This record gives sequence, structure tokens and C-alpha cells, in this order.
Amino acid sequence: MLALVRPPRSGGDRFSGFSLVPVMLRGLLFIALTVTTLVHAESSANDQPASDSTVEPSTRYGLFGWLDHRSEYGQGIYPEPFLVDDSDLETNEARLDWLHTNGRDQQSDLVTAEVEKGFGLLTLALELPYERDLSAGSVSEGIGNISVGARYPIYQWVSPSGFVDSTFGAGIEVGIPVNSSVSKNAELVPKIFDDLRLGDHFTLQGIFGYSTLFGGGSDGGLQTFEYGFVFGWTIQHDELPVSGLQQLIPVIELSGDTELNHTDRGHNFLLADVGFRANLKTIGRVQPRLGLAFVFPVDRGARDEVHWGLITSLVFEY
Repeated sequence: MLALVRPPRSGGDRFSGFSLVPVMLRGLLFIALTVTTLVHAESSANDQPASDSTVEPSTRYGLFGWLDHRSEYGQGIYPEPFLVDDSDLETNEARLDWLHTNGRDQQSDLVTAEVEKGFGLLTLALELPYERDLSAGSVSEGIGNISVGARYPIYQWVSPSGFVDSTFGAGIEVGIPVNSSVSKNAELVPKIFDDLRLGDHFTLQGIFGYSTLFGGGSDGGLQTFEYGFVFGWTIQHDELPVSGLQQLIPVIELSGDTELNHTDRGHNFLLADVGFRANLKTIGRVQPRLGLAFVFPVDRGARDEVHWGLITSLVFEY
């Protein structure tokens, strides 16, 4: 799912009510979603009308002409996230991640295998996680929800110079329970995303989902607002001429959720990570992409459960 799978919640008091972090994130969301509009308005105001003899063919295509052939969405410019769901178009991708977190009297290990396949602009994803949680000497482990997802771009805007490239899209994810100790409830997560590129280096991916759990137990009916931001800075091989390295992308992520109902309504949980993604040169048709990041809590809700963590990721594009 979009937000990080948490270790078991501790039995102590938990923070409830809204903190300043969601307010700051809403401000960040507002900036991310409006920067394209502002740049578009500015560039439109400065553009001079072209004569009939200089009018170029339209680059728009798709339903209502909302997509743009100039967009680099799906061209591998966005780094694969660690904690946040991927939102780029993936043609053929397989990945294996391992996340280890430590908290107060508890630790968690999550190993996730994922395959993504593109059909035109549609990306389908299948995810199989295995989770092991240790809390106060008690161990629970097993296969987590089998996740099936799909995403598709809806609208693209590219500035005349190509400096700004923004893709807005929507997706859906379904978690299928397997009735293990860590998988009891089905989950449905409709979501939206925006992938933004500014210039040749900076990228910002934002994704927002509304999760609902179905089934019995204490979590049945739980609704959660999930959000994630991925900040990347791409360094090309000619800027960092390391043998075998095609791109090095330092990454900063924010991944969180806010519970919307049940007894912990308003409870916030926000993690961050700092790491890198190293895209190696292709071996035949396969390109390995290695990733490593340090995970740490941001708000009190996350600090109650996670003190630190590490995530490693191995991706194969083929």
C-alpha cells in the first residue's frame, strides 16, 4: 500500500489530534500542485503570438487532447521510491525490497517482491510481501496482503521550453488478505498522483490515497488518508563519471497517513528517509537499479513506534 506497513502498535498512550506536520504537508501539497499552473500562466503571458506561417503541429493527444508527446513521463527520469508507491509508467520491472525498523521494545522486517508491467500508458502491478514483527517478546509473521494495482496518466502539461514537465494521473490498489497473522482485512485504495520535473535534475512525485479496510476485527472499517512525497536530484554519468554508473539520484521521501475514524481519529504517522538510487548501465536488455536509504520518524505518532530503520532495494528494468 501507499503508506509504510507499521510494526505492531505499542500498548502505551498514543498521540491523537492534529499536529503541525499535516498542516505543513498541506502547504507543500498546495505548492506542488500549483507550481505548474503558475509557470504556465507566466510563460503564456510572455509568449508572443505566432504568425500563421510559424504555427507548429500540436503535440497533444489522447482523450480530450489532455496528454502531450513532449512529456518524459515513462522515460525513467523519476527514481523508484522506497516507502512511497511508484507513480511513473513502468514497461517491464521487477524489484525486491527489504525494510527493517526498530522501535520501543519492537522491531519489524518486511520483504516485498513486486512485478510491474506496462500496456501502453497503463501500468499494472502485483506485490507480494512477507512480514515479521517482534513486539514485547511476541512474534507474528506471515504473508501480508497480496496487492494488485493499476495507474494511468490523465493530464500532462509541458512548458514551451520543456523546463517544466508535469503529469497528473489516477490509480487504484486492492489488497487481498490471505488470513495470516499479519493479513486479516481486505483493503481498497483509490489514489491520485502528480509527477513533476523541473529542468534536467529536479523531480517531485506526490501521491495521495484514501484507504478503507474491509472485514472483521478491530481494524475493520478503518479509513485512512495516505500521502507521500519523493524529492529526487538526478546526476548523470557525464557529471559523475563513475565506471558502470549511468545515473546517481539522491532521494528524500516523506510517507505518512492520518486515521479518519475509529478511536484514533486524527492520529498522524509520518516517516522520512534519505538515501540514493544508483542506476547502473545495462547488461544486455536488463538495467539494475540499486537503492539504499535510512528511515527515521518525523512526528510523535511515528516516534512512538519507530526509532530508526534501513531499506534496501534492488530493481531490474528489462
